Amino acid sequence: MIEFTNVSKVYDNGTKALNNVSLRVDKGEFVFVVGPSGAGKSTFIKLLLREETPTKGIVKVNGYNLNKIKKRQIPQFRRSLGVVFQDFRLIPQMTVYDNVAFALRVTNVTNRSIRQRVPYVLGLVGLAAKARNYPDQLSGGEQQRVALARALVNNPPLLIADEPTGNIDPELSLEIVELLNEINKYGTTVVMVTHEHELVSRFNRRVITIDHGSVVGDGSLNDDWGDFYEG
Repeated sequence: MIEFTNVSKVYDNGTKALNNVSLRVDKGEFVFVVGPSGAGKSTFIKLLLREETPTKGIVKVNGYNLNKIKKRQIPQFRRSLGVVFQDFRLIPQMTVYDNVAFALRVTNVTNRSIRQRVPYVLGLVGLAAKARNYPDQLSGGEQQRVALARALVNNPPLLIADEPTGNIDPELSLEIVELLNEINKYGTTVVMVTHEHELVSRFNRRVITIDHGSVVGDGSLNDDWGDFYEG
């Protein structure tokens, strides 16, 4: 699913964001990517989405070699991903239903398929009753669930969640991660980037720790990670 081989990223201004990172995420895994601010997590996401290319090394995602992918193939590649961001990115003038359906309409999915798929996914995230509501009529946690439904509606094999709990309170944050956990049980590979140590500690999942652009931990959450993080 994801393979980084000796990946380094240096921006034009000289910032060294990633340093010789090698890692692999297999189909069906649930992985937290953690680390302090400025560690390189955002660059890791940008490379996954092919928003940036590595200075050195090879990035492969969902069978695509992102070093060699042609520009015209990038939209097709991105349709193989579901992506959830911290800031929801919902269209305020559209209902919940239409926000989710929009992800299908832009890929020319038939109206019949949309009418079948959207209610199913809204039911999956517990928002079937809110289909006709607008984003400003929802709580922060509900808005993130809409964003999650939109990311899932194309049935992507890989879901990338970039700080998905950053704008919601701790109780709702736990609900979102539990929902991601359930989605993973259906076979979707989940990669969640977060800085929330307390949240990660509640789930027995693989944790990749990045600091100063390097992978400094890969496995279960160590008891001393909180000390590392705070320091």
